[in-house]
Amino acid sequence: MYYYEVALLKSPLSNLTYQSENEIDKGRKVLVKIQQRKSLNEAVIIKEVDKPTFKCTNIAEVSNEFYDERMLQVAHFVSQYYVCSLGEALSVYHTFNKDITNIDQEIKFDSKIELSTQQEKAKEFLEEKKQALLFANTGAGKTEVYIKIIEEHLNENKQAILLMPEISLTPQMQKRLEKVFDKNVAIWHSKITTKKKTEILKGLQEGSIKLIAGARSALFLPYSNLGVIVVDEEHDESYKSDSKPRFHTKDLCIYIAKKYDIQLILGSATVSASSFHKIPFFRLDETYHTTKKTYSFDDSDGNLSGKIINKISNTINGGNQVIVFLPTRANFKYQICTSCGKSVECPYCSVSMSLHKNDLALKCHYCGYAQQIPDSCPSCNTGIIHNLRVGTAQIEEELKEIFPQKIVKRFDRDKIKTNNQLKTILNEFNKGEIDILVGTQMLSKGHDYHNVRLAVVLGIDSVLNMNSYKSREKALSLLIQISGRSGRKGEGEVIIQTKNEEFFNHYLNESNYQEFLESELQFREELYPPFLKMAKVTFSHVNGLKIKDEMDSYVRTLKANKDIEVVGFGQSPIFKMANKYRYEIILRSSNVKALLTALHSIQSPNASIDMDTIY
Repeated sequence: MYYYEVALLKSPLSNLTYQSENEIDKGRKVLVKIQQRKSLNEAVIIKEVDKPTFKCTNIAEVSNEFYDERMLQVAHFVSQYYVCSLGEALSVYHTFNKDITNIDQEIKFDSKIELSTQQEKAKEFLEEKKQALLFANTGAGKTEVYIKIIEEHLNENKQAILLMPEISLTPQMQKRLEKVFDKNVAIWHSKITTKKKTEILKGLQEGSIKLIAGARSALFLPYSNLGVIVVDEEHDESYKSDSKPRFHTKDLCIYIAKKYDIQLILGSATVSASSFHKIPFFRLDETYHTTKKTYSFDDSDGNLSGKIINKISNTINGGNQVIVFLPTRANFKYQICTSCGKSVECPYCSVSMSLHKNDLALKCHYCGYAQQIPDSCPSCNTGIIHNLRVGTAQIEEELKEIFPQKIVKRFDRDKIKTNNQLKTILNEFNKGEIDILVGTQMLSKGHDYHNVRLAVVLGIDSVLNMNSYKSREKALSLLIQISGRSGRKGEGEVIIQTKNEEFFNHYLNESNYQEFLESELQFREELYPPFLKMAKVTFSHVNGLKIKDEMDSYVRTLKANKDIEVVGFGQSPIFKMANKYRYEIILRSSNVKALLTALHSIQSPNASIDMDTIY
């Protein structure tokens, strides 16, 4: 009889021991029974162990799927660093299949891309440093550099990954990659079908697919000979997972590349302060097309002031297109009573409901609850509801009234729910069939708009005033990214509605962004990442008093630890979510080992741990 320690996939439980009459390879996926549960649970063989003193259950079934040694090692790191079970860490991976054999197909690619002198220098730098940062202005042609480096690796019969924020996976990028790599490239993201995923995994293991371009989950496919990882728009916060395990894809790429000697390229026009501090960089500041961009500011309280409307009118009457950015979707984010001053909150979350006029409803963007729009204030029953902080749907509605002869469309998560919808609206916009595109951060995600002469930025102050040490970086990065969509060829104009003109005006030029990063790093020294490690522990339960007592108990224990600092604790900014009360503790330390030891000591099922929090 053989005895094995197994990790239960998608389970927070620690590894368990099972027995088998047959020898099973390490990393093999198996099915096991857990206590009284009727269904079998997927698990992974971690190692063979000595016969235990207790009675073991038999392994029910052995799969033909397996995790290779690299997957097991990376998953072990994820479980330790991001504080989760090994089974939860392994569950993000797609496995190898024993029944699929590699058909060694050597294919030579010729992109016919001619790099400029500066691009060639950038490529040489990236290859020499092995793990490096491409700090490239908008329109500087970093994609051409990516393709040339990927091409070299594929011509050595290696594999490549190109990671992008999900919404950047546009038909435009797909066409560029397929033009060079044909059927040897596959696009991977959450919206592709299960059938398509199975085809891609088979092609990757057989060797017919050599390049995967995808969102963060593309990192966890069965690669056998990985040569290069490219992380485009490396500053983007969507690389941080918001569910367990809460890994940061970019940081994990850095770990994997260094551990296994893989080339890594991080790229962005607005690189993150942490990458700028930690990774050697090449500054690519020339652009393909000569562009001239002018900036103007509007400090009015109204959302569409006369100045903004005139700018839009002049642009579209001149045959050009306009993009309008807001950080908020729906019609209005808050509904405040003019009598008692209370907002209309979700009954299950302590957040204001957002107004969706077309659906005749107020909706909670956290738990999904919806209700009819009230005639009067639900709190005092007499006051009139006043709408605050305008959203994309409201601006779309107002622009349609102001410009009835023009085509105005919305570009946010309420409107774009499928990949086909994304393709359709981007194609319509690039063909000139849409005059004004109103959207959220989706507008900033690297889309190459050909005829945009004006970018209007509303509500940027709400990003700048967020309760986060990264708020200045996030607001400026977002503003530069949106500005970069205007005047990609020729002249462009950006109008920014803000009360913080001095801050934005000083750093807005892309050549000044490096100066901002240097000053920001001085401000963060001895206080925030990348100089210290930070973590957030969130406690949640339907019983508010019980969960507060539990948090207080851990606060006392953590405060007694001299190697870590309790920065703050108390109610979470969103105190109630999905009918659960929430409290949190913010921790920081210069001692990573001490911080991780403290986090691993928190064993409560009510606690959620976020290492390297971006609160």
